[in-house]
Amino acid sequence: MTSTNPRIFVALDFADETRALALCDRLDPARCGVKVGKELFVTAGPPVVRALVARGFNVFLDLKFHDIPNTVAQACAAATRLRVFMLNVHASGGRAMLEAARCGVDESAATLDCAAPLLIAVTVLTSLDAQALHELHVDESPADHALRLARLSQQCGLDGVVCSAVEASLLRSALGSEFKLVTPGIRPADSARDDQARVVTPAQAIANGADYLVIGRPITAAADPLAALVAIHGSLDASTPRGAR
Repeated sequence: MTSTNPRIFVALDFADETRALALCDRLDPARCGVKVGKELFVTAGPPVVRALVARGFNVFLDLKFHDIPNTVAQACAAATRLRVFMLNVHASGGRAMLEAARCGVDESAATLDCAAPLLIAVTVLTSLDAQALHELHVDESPADHALRLARLSQQCGLDGVVCSAVEASLLRSALGSEFKLVTPGIRPADSARDDQARVVTPAQAIANGADYLVIGRPITAAADPLAALVAIHGSLDASTPRGAR
């Protein structure tokens, strides 16, 4: 199963560029994109993103921008100049921030004369459950709160949201087929939950309506990362009706 737009993004949660690039040299950019988060970006900066793009990977820049509108707009414009495939902001930053992010991406892409990266908003972190939200004085369930933030993101012109795969079916039904759903907290059936409170298997996430799956340690900590990736693709193929492949 290969694609120019892979559904799996491997989380490069490493403290240095050497380890991240060594892992990517064992993967296949036709089978996966890669996610660069805060740890790797703070350590290695934009050069590691450029190196990954040069290797042919779709890069999800997972920095979760959340600041005043102008600051977020400029950060999103800078991320667009790195030619990433996807980047994200926090939906809880509010309407003005989300609209500024949209403008920052679009204006930068127009200047570069390139396609704009997907602009995705984070709804409810997968490490948060109902009790954790209550401590933050959010009395909605994680699902209801995620839907509220996702609706706002869609109204502001964003391309989709990051959400738990547990909520994906609700969001897919409410927001339509074109709105992208990016789901972290994905674990094959035989994997540990680690620090994720709400997890599902890859096949369950796709069945729930997810477009893109973010998977870290089940691939990056495997003795053979490519074999682990291929096995996950196999589980998706096995769960997809033949006529839908």
